Amino acid sequence: MMSVKTGHLRAGLALAALTLVAGCAGGNHEGERWPEVPARNAPANPAPVYTPPAPPPVVAAPVQPAPAPAAPAQAYHPAANDMCGAQALQYLIGRPRTEIPVPLQPSTRRVVCSSCVITQEYRADRQTIIFDSDTGLIKSVACG
Repeated sequence: MMSVKTGHLRAGLALAALTLVAGCAGGNHEGERWPEVPARNAPANPAPVYTPPAPPPVVAAPVQPAPAPAAPAQAYHPAANDMCGAQALQYLIGRPRTEIPVPLQPSTRRVVCSSCVITQEYRADRQTIIFDSDTGLIKSVACG
C-alpha cells in the first residue's frame, strides 16, 4: 500500500509535469503573430490620428534701404560752460603744484602727473589738474 505522503508527492510531480508541458506547447514562437481580437465595445470606425496644422506660408519682408554711413568721429570738445570751475584755476598753469588750493569737495578734483596712468571717463563736474612729472609745474586745468 502506498503511503499518503508518497501519493501527494506523485500527484504534485504529475501536476508540475503537466504544467511544464502545457507552458511549452502554446507559446508565441518567433515570427508568429497572434490574431488581433477587437476589444469589446470598440467603435466600428476608430478615431482619426491627430496631425498638426501646416505652418503659415513665409512672406518675404520688404527690402529696407541701407542705412546712411555714419559721420566720421569728431574730436571731443567739452561743453562751453564751465561746470567744474576750471576757469577760476587757470592762473595755476606754470606754477608749482604745491600752490594748488585745497578743494572743498575732494571727490570733484583729481591731481595727476603727466606720466601717470589715469582713467579716461569724462565727468563734467570734476576738475583735472595735470602737472609735469619732471618739473612739478602745472601744465593744464580742465573739466573731466
